[in-house]
Amino acid sequence: MTEEEKHQRGIEDRKFYAAEQEARFEKQGLATHTPQTEHPSYKLAFQDKDFLLREELRPVRFQLELLKPEMILDEAGVGSTLVMYGSARIPPPESAETALEGAKDLPEDERKVVESLVAKSKYYDEARKLAKMATEKSIIDNGKRQFVVCSGGGPSIMEAANRGASEAGGESIGLNIILPHEQAPNQYVTPYLSLNFHYFALRKMHFLLRARAVAVFPGGFGTFDEFFELLTLIQTGKMKPIPILLFGKDFWSRVVNFEAIAEEGTISKKDLDLFRWCETADEAWEYLCEFYELGC
Repeated sequence: MTEEEKHQRGIEDRKFYAAEQEARFEKQGLATHTPQTEHPSYKLAFQDKDFLLREELRPVRFQLELLKPEMILDEAGVGSTLVMYGSARIPPPESAETALEGAKDLPEDERKVVESLVAKSKYYDEARKLAKMATEKSIIDNGKRQFVVCSGGGPSIMEAANRGASEAGGESIGLNIILPHEQAPNQYVTPYLSLNFHYFALRKMHFLLRARAVAVFPGGFGTFDEFFELLTLIQTGKMKPIPILLFGKDFWSRVVNFEAIAEEGTISKKDLDLFRWCETADEAWEYLCEFYELGC
């Protein structure tokens, strides 16, 4: 009896071919071209893209989009994340002067917008610093990496987060999403941790499944959506409290009157304690360490 025959007779050996092997068999079989083998109905279901994209398969796509990132992050040894939300429009400090120069001849209202964005470029630096600090600490617990930096994978504040982690010599996660206009991962996201989503809901779920702290910087509708959903999850008890580090008190107090919401009675005064005001990476990291008693 050959070694291969002995192996095939092993009690513990798999008796069914893996899907990958079956797919190879199917491909080899297509060497025979017939009306039957060339018809779309003959394709294996998991290799049939048109089938997977059918309206009826949405629940399956939900499941796949939940499962694939979970498996990748688990295999990468990611135990927890430091999630960083913020604008895709705030320029890095090194581009501020160029942006202002280019705005000189714009109509006044447009020029003021550019100036406002440039004034917020300091938050690019703070996001970068915070990501660098978290990555340099390289906290390991239960054999898993903790506070791995995670961003939306795009430009501006998201780029700053991944950039800071990269400059510290570490890896970071980018949860990108397909949009009608061009959207690509920034160059600092660790390639094998660069994940792409179709569904906003599944992307937001992955932001928070491993989150043990969230830093929120000035941003637009997307940042508001993610920030307020996080507040709602903790306020309603669906999620245990974690540090929510809210950067930019001047910005947030101008665009959202938190005190007024409490005074109107639609939230409790104590709900304003769900987040912590921060202006610098040092403040944010100090509070995070205090919250988890890390001694750092």
